[in-house]
Amino acid sequence: MQTAFEIARSATVLLFLFYASWSDYKTREVSNKVWILFAPLAFALAFAELLLYESLQQTLSYAICFGLTAAFAIILFYSGAFGGADAKALMCLALALPFYPEKLFTPMLQGISPISRFFLPMTIFSNSVLLAAATAVYMFLHNLFWRWKTGEKLFKRLEDKSLGRRILVLVTGYKTSVKKLKEKWHLYPLEDIENLDGLKRKLVVVPRDENRNEIVERLAKAVESGKIDDAVWATPGLPMLIFITVGLIIALFFGDIVWICIRLLFG
Repeated sequence: MQTAFEIARSATVLLFLFYASWSDYKTREVSNKVWILFAPLAFALAFAELLLYESLQQTLSYAICFGLTAAFAIILFYSGAFGGADAKALMCLALALPFYPEKLFTPMLQGISPISRFFLPMTIFSNSVLLAAATAVYMFLHNLFWRWKTGEKLFKRLEDKSLGRRILVLVTGYKTSVKKLKEKWHLYPLEDIENLDGLKRKLVVVPRDENRNEIVERLAKAVESGKIDDAVWATPGLPMLIFITVGLIIALFFGDIVWICIRLLFG
C-alpha cells in the first residue's frame, strides 16, 4: 500500500511540473493557482504516508528537508537567481518528494546518492543547474560563429569592462538587434546605457523584469542616434522549470549527476 502513495506522489509531481513547464515555455509565467493546488495535495499525500507507515524520526526529517529547501529557494529568489515560479516549484517538490522513492524507482547509474536518499530536492536542483549550464556551450559556440560570420568584435566599445563580466555575458547571451529585443519579450538586454550624451555603457549580468523596457528604450535611442551599432547583447529568459522537470526525471531514472561524476572520478 505504501507503494501506492509513492506512485501518487510521483505522478502528482510530474503532472504539475509538466503543466508548469509548458506554461513557462509558452508565456514565461505560471499561474499561482498551480501552486495553490499543488502544495496542499503534495503535503496531504506525503503526510498521510508518514503518518501511516513511517516513524517520528522520518517525519522530523521531512520537516527539516522542507524547511531547508524553502529557505534555500527563498534565498535564490531574493538574490535574483531564481524566479518566483522556480522557487515555488522547489518548495512543492520538497513537500511531495523529500526523499528518493526507493519502493518505486531505482537509478540506472551509480545507485541512490546520500543526498537523494534524504534530500531529493537538492539533487533535482543540482541536476537542473547542470542542464541549464550546458546551454553555456551553445551560447559560446553561437558567439564564435557570429564573430567569424560578421568579422565584428564581440565587445566593441565594451573592451574596458571586466574580463569576468565579459565571460559571463559571452556564455549567457548573444548579439541581437534592438528590434528583436522589442518584439521578443522573453529576451533581456545584457547591456545598458547610463549616460546617453556621454555614451557610458555597461554590461548587465543579472537581468531583471522590473527595468527591462526602460533599458530597451535607452538602447533604441542610442541606435537611432547612431551612437551604437544595432547589435546589442541579450539573453533569452531560460524556462528554468523545464530544466527542473528534466532534472527530476534524471534523478528518478538515472540518479544524481554530481554523485555519478564523483563516483566515476574516485571509484
